[in-house]
Amino acid sequence: MGEIKKIAVLTSGGDAPGMNAAIRSVVRAGIKEGYEVYGVQRGYHGLLRGELEQMNTRDVSEILQRGGTMLHTARSKEFTEEAGQQKAKEILEVFGIDALIVIGGDGSFRGARDLSKLGVPVIGIPATIDNDVACSDFSIGFDTAVNTGLAAIDRIRETASSHERCSVIEVMGRNAGFIAMEVGIGCGAECVLIPEVAFDLEKDVCQQLLKGRNMGKHHFIVVLAEGAGSAVEMAKTIEEITEIETRATVLGYVQRGGSPSAFDRMIASLMGIRAVECIAQGRFNRVVIDREGRIQDIDLEEGLSMKKTIYPGSLGAVDTLF
Repeated sequence: MGEIKKIAVLTSGGDAPGMNAAIRSVVRAGIKEGYEVYGVQRGYHGLLRGELEQMNTRDVSEILQRGGTMLHTARSKEFTEEAGQQKAKEILEVFGIDALIVIGGDGSFRGARDLSKLGVPVIGIPATIDNDVACSDFSIGFDTAVNTGLAAIDRIRETASSHERCSVIEVMGRNAGFIAMEVGIGCGAECVLIPEVAFDLEKDVCQQLLKGRNMGKHHFIVVLAEGAGSAVEMAKTIEEITEIETRATVLGYVQRGGSPSAFDRMIASLMGIRAVECIAQGRFNRVVIDREGRIQDIDLEEGLSMKKTIYPGSLGAVDTLF
């Protein structure tokens, strides 16, 4: 490639607290490096529509503490097709964009990989509350989502205690149980149910609750990952089997909102800087990651090929602390 003059940044997939911090970091680090920095509105959908605008440092002022994404995000069926990807490349060429930074999860990175195969230099920054980007220990937004879930469950616990109930609380995470595991251990749940570990509702949940009641316990918390079942159906079954009054709560999108935690602001800022450094040093088609407490970068294809899961032994703390 020739000299880098213009770079662009977009956010794609589900929003995550800390995305704005990453955008801010990319814009300010890029300008410091001497680049013109463009923001792409509405992810790949906006890219196909040519929704690019040059950004300056004032455009990203006062966004560090805000949740969501100032660049917005949207799904794009057209971009999943080869013709759409070719069109996206042509739009970038029209604007003279030399490299693209994509902030999002695995699906967003697969889109970036498709562009890289067409010759577009890309850098990925992991941002998803699900924390299911395998190559990174933590993704932007996960820490905030966990703390939001904990705060909500602490309030639900007070009601459960007052009415001597069992509360089944469904948290987000798609097909990954990372939020459920950390929230469950953090709130002292009696049971944590995740898609990675098979469970028997009667044996692993109902018997555990009855055991607690026989020990003199009068309220219970069951944390359920959304990929492991329905809180409403599970609450109904638990009440039928145990005769313990049971209520379901689905936390839903509240976990995606709110001001990002200090940790998410920090890694988002450092990841943004690292992404610009990759471009400046000619290291393209990379994913910026947090691994063992250090911000690093690895090959995009390698990152997408990696797997991350939760093993049964990881939940041993729940039984130990019951």
